[in-house]
Amino acid sequence: MAAGSFEGQYVWHPAADDRQLARACIDVKAGRYLSAHDALTEVRDDFEVRAHRSLVLASEAADSDLAERWLAEEPGPESALLWSRVAMLRALRMADAADPRTGTLVGIAQAASERAAQMLPEDPTPWVVQLALARIRRPRDPAPQGLLTSPPGPWHLFAHILRLDPWHREAHHRFLAFFFTRYGGTASARWDVASFLSHRAPAWSAIRLLPLVALVEEYDPSVLLADRMWQQPQWLAAATGSYNSWFPEVSGYRFTPVLDLSYLAHALYMAKREFEAREVLTAMGPYASRMPWSAFGAPGEQLTRARRSCGLPVPSAA
Repeated sequence: MAAGSFEGQYVWHPAADDRQLARACIDVKAGRYLSAHDALTEVRDDFEVRAHRSLVLASEAADSDLAERWLAEEPGPESALLWSRVAMLRALRMADAADPRTGTLVGIAQAASERAAQMLPEDPTPWVVQLALARIRRPRDPAPQGLLTSPPGPWHLFAHILRLDPWHREAHHRFLAFFFTRYGGTASARWDVASFLSHRAPAWSAIRLLPLVALVEEYDPSVLLADRMWQQPQWLAAATGSYNSWFPEVSGYRFTPVLDLSYLAHALYMAKREFEAREVLTAMGPYASRMPWSAFGAPGEQLTRARRSCGLPVPSAA
């Protein structure tokens, strides 16, 4: 099913229209890793897709021993990367559950990421694993000039990743997440970092959406007029700026960037810009992500409400 078409049901799987990734996910679920090897090897030079594929595959493999078995049977850059991603997800899950084994799993994930980085030094993805773990370890490097609050954080690690890939999408999202309140950050630091990262990014980059991600993170339905935040000038400017400068670039992407499109569509919908939201939702086709919709209720219901408001077809059961 191609993006841009809608045949009556949402497709929630993060592989979306990446057919090779979708096939590899099926094989990983069945305990086979050959197609995962091919899917990762094929994008050694495309760091954005490699990061996405490795994360999706790790989410499929995290509850099995496939990653460990693959690394033991065929050690190499791809098996090492998947193992580092699986170890990362397990450590983050333990941290979110306040499990006393978190420290041990963080150490395992750290060692796994270091091994993967040694096997393919030009790939930033293993370093992004360490950046994801930083919200547990809470490093406090001094911030560079240009930030109002100068929040300490994993700045040295982030700078290293940017030297490998200056506009790495996941690295920017992981770095911003370090400053989320639920991970020990503050609201002032979150806004400061989101603004700093967004303004230094090119207008055509999806990184310009980071303030909208921070806005969803802050959403509190108990606050008076909370749903009108997106209509305020600065947030409307962020949404329309990405619609005008980034959204036209999406047609040239190898695969549909469903999560980023979802944040943009949601922001435009909340800002009462239904015409623009309709175009973005149409570009997504049937593919859907649970964020940002799940921050406001059942994601399917929220997405259906937005599509209906924009005059688009919705699932027949909705």
